[in-house]
Amino acid sequence: MRVIACTLFILGLLWDNGRAENTISSLRLAAVAWEGELPCRKWDCECAFKLQRGCCCAAPEIQEVEDQIFKRVMDLSKEVSQLSESILEVIGRIRVAFTASMSHRTNCFGPFNWNSPIPYDVITLNHGNGYNPALAPSSGLYSFSFTVYSRLGKEGERMYYKVQLKNNGEVVASTWEDNREDSEDSSFQTVLLPLQQGDQVYVELMEGRHICGIAEGLNTFSGSLIYSTLE
Repeated sequence: MRVIACTLFILGLLWDNGRAENTISSLRLAAVAWEGELPCRKWDCECAFKLQRGCCCAAPEIQEVEDQIFKRVMDLSKEVSQLSESILEVIGRIRVAFTASMSHRTNCFGPFNWNSPIPYDVITLNHGNGYNPALAPSSGLYSFSFTVYSRLGKEGERMYYKVQLKNNGEVVASTWEDNREDSEDSSFQTVLLPLQQGDQVYVELMEGRHICGIAEGLNTFSGSLIYSTLE
């Protein structure tokens, strides 16, 4: 009974104690408190210190517990490694940023009888292939901005445009101008959008409007991924 009690006591310490220092200290105290000889009978007690099974007293049970703990530690190490890879995939490896602009035009863009996507054909930055065209490569929070510039040929002509940013066909931001006082004007918009992978974001000119005097680099569309989110 004393052998069984000692074995259960040691096993309880191994399972319930979370820190190695406490476990070793408790085992040391238990060994000091043991009275009398170990009932090893005909077994070789020395082999217990060589981690061989079936030698003496609680050696087999202790060895089994050690094996189980080692297996659990290895499993946890594997899970941590997999989690680290997942974190890197979400926040470390995906980088998206782009800037594109309209090339120089001698004629006006528009007016059209329908809403027309603006062709930003000069791409100066396209990290992560984010401008494809503006298909979100991964889910996350994105920042988008666009600048509209128009210059008329004569004073008194009508400055008339409305440009809007769309996400999957839905208007999320717009800017417009309608007057005969300015022969040159510009406007700007910026928004934050939570997107799912594959969402399409684009800028369009509304029907019946026009943008004139287009110089390269003045009508721009930019976007960047602020942080990724899980699907």
